Amino acid sequence: GQPLGPRRLSLKPVPQVPDMEAFLQSALVRVRRRARGCLAPELCLQAVRAAALSPFAEGVRRERELFAVLLSSGQARALQYAFFAERAVHRWTTPGGASWSSAAPQPVRKAAVIGLGTMGRGIVTSLVKANIPLVALEQDLEYLNKGRKAVMLLLEREAMKMEEGAQSLDFHNPARLQFTVDFDLLRDVDLVIEAVFENMALKKEIFHKLSKICKPGALLCTNTSALNIDEIASATSRPQQVIGTHFFSPAHVMRLLEIIYGRHTSPTAIATAMQLAKALKKVGVVVGNCFGFAGNRMMFPYVQQAVFLLEEGSRPEAVDQVLEDFGFKIGPFRMSDLAGLDVGWRSRKEQGLTGPSLPAGTPARQRHGQRYSPLPDLLCERGRFGQKSGTGWYQYEKAGGRTATPDPWLHSFLSQYRDTHGIQTRFIDQEEILERCLFSLINEGFAILAEGIASGPEHLD
Repeated sequence: GQPLGPRRLSLKPVPQVPDMEAFLQSALVRVRRRARGCLAPELCLQAVRAAALSPFAEGVRRERELFAVLLSSGQARALQYAFFAERAVHRWTTPGGASWSSAAPQPVRKAAVIGLGTMGRGIVTSLVKANIPLVALEQDLEYLNKGRKAVMLLLEREAMKMEEGAQSLDFHNPARLQFTVDFDLLRDVDLVIEAVFENMALKKEIFHKLSKICKPGALLCTNTSALNIDEIASATSRPQQVIGTHFFSPAHVMRLLEIIYGRHTSPTAIATAMQLAKALKKVGVVVGNCFGFAGNRMMFPYVQQAVFLLEEGSRPEAVDQVLEDFGFKIGPFRMSDLAGLDVGWRSRKEQGLTGPSLPAGTPARQRHGQRYSPLPDLLCERGRFGQKSGTGWYQYEKAGGRTATPDPWLHSFLSQYRDTHGIQTRFIDQEEILERCLFSLINEGFAILAEGIASGPEHLD
């Protein structure tokens, strides 16, 4: 029987909170760090600020103004585009006429992963989280035990995260996750993912073995980042079952799964790989077979320009800062350190761009009539592989460390390198860094579309 008037929150005065200004200021710093380059989180904070410091009607008016700014922004349009593009990639087609509408996936009741290096461990973790029973295989007991320890550590971390969401992860049960060195245990799996390092001879040897051991319908997947799917498939008696499933590092975190079909890959194999992506809560994108496919092929010229900028006078931290301020989660040099510089080095050796098979008398900064920078090769020759070794483009607190700090050794190494090759150091502004890195990436994307490697721009985006 009391009147409702005084209970109405909007009519009450805003309480004065001590240190409100300092609190909002520190929150802004945190938001800016976590959402670099993103408008919305920062404007959300401004809306909260208006609610905390001004009367109700004024706060609501301010919130509407901020919303109007976001609604008409380029970022809103881009996010809406990204939302629909992510859904459009489920509808895949190939130049041969296969498509999502006519191909049906095979069920995957049991899987296997070969190789427990960085990528293999992340893939095992993804499969366990998706509740797919699996066998994890290594070449010998020493590697197996090392890999098992690392996988268990990853799974324990994931289990802790999931328990907060009241889900549990059953990974101590050998019926769900089995570690072995015995290929014979792969006889009854529906799908195998090979995740050994990037060496064609080794991959072909494994696929030859798999086509003898696995049951006829089993899907044979390779987690290669650049190698030719058709050449890998040629080592088997069933090229129609071979497909590329390129996970991005760290595999249990990154949402993209690039699915690469070869000349003989069946529509069923593509549909099954796409179904697997969905089960792993990843975005599967179907692309054609060429060196580097879509993801890495666009990455090569992007990283190459970043390295050229160092040759001409920039520093890793300056290039990374510009690209991270633009909105990339991680710049090209911190990304290279995270992935491991030795991965690209091994690939360049296989291509004969560096190392013992490079013809004598090749100019240091030219390959096949194109500009080339040997800087990453020189770092690898000195054992600087990035986070794993404690030094790369940056230095870290220890081998395996995560915190990148600018390295004075690298700065003096760069100036010696410029002296050796007679390169004039010059000041490079932010706009040049951004345009050279991004335009080279975008132009490569257009080339991939023109060649029909990707069936639409959404797949690349």
